[in-house]
Amino acid sequence: MRGLCRLGVVLLWLVCFPFDAHAQGKPDGLQFVDTNGVTLAYRVVGEGQPLLMLHGFGLNGQIWGSVAQEFPGYQLIIPDLPGHGASTNPSGTFLHRDVAVDMFGLLDHLGVSRFDAVGFSSGALTLLHMATSQPERVDAMVLIGAAPYFPEQARKAFRSYAPDSVTPQMVAQRAARWQGGDLDQTRQLFKEFYEFKDNYRDLNFTPPLLATIRARTLVIAGDRDMFFPVELPVEIYRAVPQSYLWIIPNGGHEPYPTADSGKAHFFSVVRQFLAGNWR
Repeated sequence: MRGLCRLGVVLLWLVCFPFDAHAQGKPDGLQFVDTNGVTLAYRVVGEGQPLLMLHGFGLNGQIWGSVAQEFPGYQLIIPDLPGHGASTNPSGTFLHRDVAVDMFGLLDHLGVSRFDAVGFSSGALTLLHMATSQPERVDAMVLIGAAPYFPEQARKAFRSYAPDSVTPQMVAQRAARWQGGDLDQTRQLFKEFYEFKDNYRDLNFTPPLLATIRARTLVIAGDRDMFFPVELPVEIYRAVPQSYLWIIPNGGHEPYPTADSGKAHFFSVVRQFLAGNWR
């Protein structure tokens, strides 16, 4: 399966993202805002239609660094999710519904009322909360590696990372590949990932709830996603009124092609969708 790292079990947040996922140091233009009890780090790149770009669990906003040029005519808003990168998360708990509130706080701070969005994994799950809680604000969104709830196969992965099974070597290996190499932050993320196993409140998107989404929605999934079986993104597609579905053959949880030609095609499709060229 392309682009996946293994530490015993492949984790959502240990995906080796092919787009500068593990760039070191703080990027130029990093800004901060306090909202809802957290301090969010973010960058704003370019000008035009606001495009919120949300990374997956355990990564940070730098994953989008090398694809910014793929979106001319957009103002990219690229945050680090709470507890990731340079953002704080004092609660010590990661709930996608809370992250959605934080993201709206950032957008309000920037004076952005309506926007497009691209989200990967936890970023996509956050967008589901945003598009159902304030549907009038999201014009179009691309959900990559999303599901309406955590299925058993994902919970099995979460359970495999009990605190007594996470070794110092695993923490050090992950921290060394991540911005700043912060061991405490990495240990906390392992803990939060493990705690997903018992969480049934955060993600429970029924078809009637998904049907309230007004945004044009492109659902992208790999047919070999080891966390979310293909039936789950199909469930989102069938429930969301203005939706499109792209199942990528032999694609994993992170279904992006690694070759430059494949990457160019992938983002060309995303651009065409966001531009409203699909009918």
